[in-house]
Amino acid sequence: MSRASQWIAIVVVAVLALLPFVPGAVDAYYFSFLFFVFLYAVMAQSWNLVAGYGGQISLGSHAFFGLGAYTTAILWSGNYLWGSLYDSHPNIYYFDPVTMLLGGLVAAIAAVVIGLPLLSKLHGDYFALGTLGFGEIVKVIFVNGGDFTGGAFGIVAPASSFGTLRPHYWVGLGLMVATALAIRMLMRSRYGLALIAVRDDEMAASANGIDTLKVKVAAFAGSAFIAGVAGSLYTFYIFHVGPDSVFDLDWMLLPLMMTVVGGTGTILGPILGALVMYAVFDLARIVVPDYHPVISGLTIILAMLFLPKGMMRLSRKARVAGA
Repeated sequence: MSRASQWIAIVVVAVLALLPFVPGAVDAYYFSFLFFVFLYAVMAQSWNLVAGYGGQISLGSHAFFGLGAYTTAILWSGNYLWGSLYDSHPNIYYFDPVTMLLGGLVAAIAAVVIGLPLLSKLHGDYFALGTLGFGEIVKVIFVNGGDFTGGAFGIVAPASSFGTLRPHYWVGLGLMVATALAIRMLMRSRYGLALIAVRDDEMAASANGIDTLKVKVAAFAGSAFIAGVAGSLYTFYIFHVGPDSVFDLDWMLLPLMMTVVGGTGTILGPILGALVMYAVFDLARIVVPDYHPVISGLTIILAMLFLPKGMMRLSRKARVAGA
């Protein structure tokens, strides 16, 4: 990224951060729209880390998103961290950073537990199907989790905590920026070079002394951590966490499509893809609700036909051609 591009990014983030102070902005449609763009951008970066940079196509993002969401809901509604303090301060878990980090940590631990056997034995499509199966297994476990998980209905957190959408907006923006910067720094590190080497040629990487399983599991766990934190943020927004809402396949499919359309293996691709694709999906839902799936599907088909490598790489081609 050039210095000019860096300054443009800083200005855009600053404008977005100051937007909630504009009179009437919090109650406007575009405010909640931007919040969901931030949330999906974080999920897209999560998938991009393991698939775009690691070359491992995971179809289990929704499982880690749901684990983060449920961890937050259980800790919040069940009063497991702060003990008796909760009785006098029922809103103590609202945007509690410890709870959010624990949501990501639980998802990361689950990724290590399932990633070690899967990544050591399976590759390509088989690994993808294995992660998809894991997501469905986790959903069934939570449906049958009894009082601990709320069963099929789920868990309801104290909605009295909600006062304004501003915290969600700022936290979502912060997570989007922090995730992009963290992945950018990671890819410039020794580990990032090892991850790309494993993606490009696993046998050659192994022959050069790289512990390929360790590198792949670490990427898988990092991706799960990001998804878990995003799920935690969603809990603070929706207050009702149920298996059908947080383990929905859309939390895997939409970020995947957003990343592909924006550009896999790039930092800005998932963000750009989240903005464009969510705008298309939401506009179709509002303008032509009966044909929303048709419009969304047609958009995806057109994107795959004309943007097979994503918008970011298309812009790079245009710059090279004009040079």
